[in-house]
Amino acid sequence: MVTIRAQELSVRLGRHRAVNGIDLGLEPGQLVGIIGPNGAGKSTLIRAMLGLVKRESGTVLIDGADSARLSRREIARRIAYLPQGQTLHWPLAVERLVALGRMPHLGPLSRLSVEDEAQIDAALARADVLHLKGRIATELSGGERARVLLARALAVGAPALIADEPLAALDPGHQIDVMDLLQSEAQAGSLVVTVLHDLGMAARYCDRLVLMDRGSLVTDGAPLEVLTEANLASVYGISARIDADGDWPLILPTGRIKS
Repeated sequence: MVTIRAQELSVRLGRHRAVNGIDLGLEPGQLVGIIGPNGAGKSTLIRAMLGLVKRESGTVLIDGADSARLSRREIARRIAYLPQGQTLHWPLAVERLVALGRMPHLGPLSRLSVEDEAQIDAALARADVLHLKGRIATELSGGERARVLLARALAVGAPALIADEPLAALDPGHQIDVMDLLQSEAQAGSLVVTVLHDLGMAARYCDRLVLMDRGSLVTDGAPLEVLTEANLASVYGISARIDADGDWPLILPTGRIKS
């Protein structure tokens, strides 16, 4: 199992400080949602935790080791990453694209083993795209492509998964399928971190929410502790109806708060 801890983590992108002194600990067995308005620093935070952007200051510990001292392969074996908005440039068959998820486990010029092929098929099945084997990935719909890319992340077989806006381009049914999958991964003991814009999905599925605004951590806790009328007003500038009486919480934005 993997733990991630950011300590006083700051990132500057040009003249803009995108992440500002964040302290955050992430433990196995949780589905953690990172939420906040556009430009809050959510994607930059997770990229910094993965060592994909340079820190201005602070540290990131992965299982207690400074991530700056770990190789990209070591990090990739521990944490699978699904970026947002990937563009496919090569006309690969779906199963060959998903097979790229096994690269952290392969040596130079190594070939896929029987175990690798089994991991690939299992990932395709979990992402509900097994029926797309043989199709060319660049010819798929946006939603199909998004699920194939999720399968590629699952094929890594890492004990942690970070997914940046995995619901983009998906219809409501497949959004539910993906959130069910992420929740089941966490319940099986993995650390799962996801950037979300859908506050209803965040409230329904996540064990914990991290609310960011302008590069800073506003609050961190259980969904209904984070998704309060006051927080939604101050961070998003919206009013909302919050209903916690049903089987799961419902968050319905009702309007903009005019300044």
